[in-house]
Amino acid sequence: MRTVVRIGFLSFVFSFFFLASSWAQKPTWLDEDRERWLDKHATVERKLMVPMRDGVRLATDLYRPKDYNRRLPTLFWRTPYNFNKLSGTRLKFVHEAIAHGYAFLIQNERGKFFSEGEWKILGLPRTDGYDALDWISKQSWSNGKVGTIGCSSSAEWQMALAAMNHPAHAAMVPMAPGAGIGQVGEFWEQGNWYRGGVEQMFYLTWLYGVQNVQRPLLPLGIERGDVVRLSKYFDLAPKMPKIEWKEKLATLPLNAAMEAVDGPQGIFSEFLKRKPNDPQWDRGGLWHGRDGCGVPGLWLFSWYDISTAPNLAMVDHIRRTATDAEVRANQFVIMAPLPHCAFFRSSSPLTLGERTVNNIEFPYEEQIFGWFDRWLKNADNGFLKNTPKVQYFTFGSDQWRTATTWPPAGSKKSSMYLSSQDRANSLFGDGALLADPPDRASADRFTYDPTVPVPSLGGGICCIGGAIEAGAFDQRTIEARADVLVYTSKKLTEDFEVTGAVEVVLYVSSDAKDTDFTVKLIDVFPDGTAYNLDETIQRVRYREGYDQTVFMEQGQVYKVKMPSMVTSNVFKKGHRIRLDVSSSNFPRFARNLNTGGPNYNESKPSIAHNVVHHSKLHPSRVIFTVPGNE
Repeated sequence: MRTVVRIGFLSFVFSFFFLASSWAQKPTWLDEDRERWLDKHATVERKLMVPMRDGVRLATDLYRPKDYNRRLPTLFWRTPYNFNKLSGTRLKFVHEAIAHGYAFLIQNERGKFFSEGEWKILGLPRTDGYDALDWISKQSWSNGKVGTIGCSSSAEWQMALAAMNHPAHAAMVPMAPGAGIGQVGEFWEQGNWYRGGVEQMFYLTWLYGVQNVQRPLLPLGIERGDVVRLSKYFDLAPKMPKIEWKEKLATLPLNAAMEAVDGPQGIFSEFLKRKPNDPQWDRGGLWHGRDGCGVPGLWLFSWYDISTAPNLAMVDHIRRTATDAEVRANQFVIMAPLPHCAFFRSSSPLTLGERTVNNIEFPYEEQIFGWFDRWLKNADNGFLKNTPKVQYFTFGSDQWRTATTWPPAGSKKSSMYLSSQDRANSLFGDGALLADPPDRASADRFTYDPTVPVPSLGGGICCIGGAIEAGAFDQRTIEARADVLVYTSKKLTEDFEVTGAVEVVLYVSSDAKDTDFTVKLIDVFPDGTAYNLDETIQRVRYREGYDQTVFMEQGQVYKVKMPSMVTSNVFKKGHRIRLDVSSSNFPRFARNLNTGGPNYNESKPSIAHNVVHHSKLHPSRVIFTVPGNE
């Protein structure tokens, strides 16, 4: 039977692990409090210049507990971001690492701030990451065991490193690591560059602030003492001009968008030219499903993040395919009701966009240090025996739940079919979701004009310069548009839980050679409020696979399997289930200009007249994962 676990019970379970810890009842710490504590309790060595195999040196700060009398396990945080002055989550983890008896190492990727060399996305994890573990494990203070930790860019390099199976790499805690995934299962995201073969626009804003190829450079081989002194005077952090991203994201052609904001050229333009199956994706720091994994992992994900479905697919793949049985058995997942990397800055009740969510508290820190204590200190703390393999938050019930697998064992599939009287356009149309395919063949037509795309509203997004806010928002303003097809179930007579993948199959036609289709899963409350749960997109030219391009012919109907969405949500009695279908979701995803061309270098779009078909012959449908009894 599936287990419903409230936070009070979780706290009881985990207090067993941490009774002796001074962190059993944490005070509220300000950054300045942590700094004073570290001054008293930690020895700090700043700007150690750690050599890589090619002679490039990476700037590294080392924190160790004072008065330790043993070799120390090490937590390793690697980042492209500035840490000349620690604050927030990184300062928090330095503080807690020292309190728990760990050394803590934070290092800049090559080419960033005081590190030498040329920056590459993900920071060469298979060489620089491996060499850093070599260096750590050989230090006189090291016990030879290293745990990697970090969120977002500090997590995304860990998978490729884990594929190397370095003997010192004892465990990892990647938080929100989606942009480190190349291809796994059905997902060919290539580091979140794509979803369904469509470029994700957040990369423009992220690269604008991170790439920084024009920067002051220190002399190669500069003495460490000079680096330390210079870091006290300058932190080399650029102050980028403020950009009105809502306007600039609409730049056409797309390959001129970085130039339009006077941003650093190079990576953005290069990636735009790559197709989803370009062999260049295999030559960087991305992790692909075929690479394997040699490290136990405690994974922290969020429902309203940019890569939730691929993240879960990755962990499932590792559990099934890792060559080491211990690694297969020790992949743990925490799925939080949060946006990107918000694990340590959220409390109940949480306003997640416009939806209020309760009971979100979770003992992240206790589990993280219980995990590392088990693998880096060989602590007999019962973590592996007493911790559920999957801990996830369910919306609607607002409860934390546990399972041994994802999706929970015993899950089944349940389908609902799109139907209408040919007028599903907008919230005011007649689109419906039915238990069976409609007897009457029907089709809904809409016009997709790339110059007036359907605007993005909420969802799983990050790093897009404020152009979109992550979370759940009332979608009715979007659903009022005639180019959005709206399919809604009848009011539910009992609760209906969906936990796992949500698949959508559409039968479509168009007068364009190529176009996109988008879908959005919605929970409609009794008062009509329509909260988005997840969304996806598919470029039709890739409907038969990302290693081939197949264009449409006018008058032909094509089956399109959308990239899977994922959620855990109880659609409560009296609510309705809704699916929105259109051809754009901008600026979350780049616009298809409908020409059949490469899009990225085009500025003259065509209008597409798109059709969604539904009948027994063309059963357009949404397929839910419904939990059974575990």
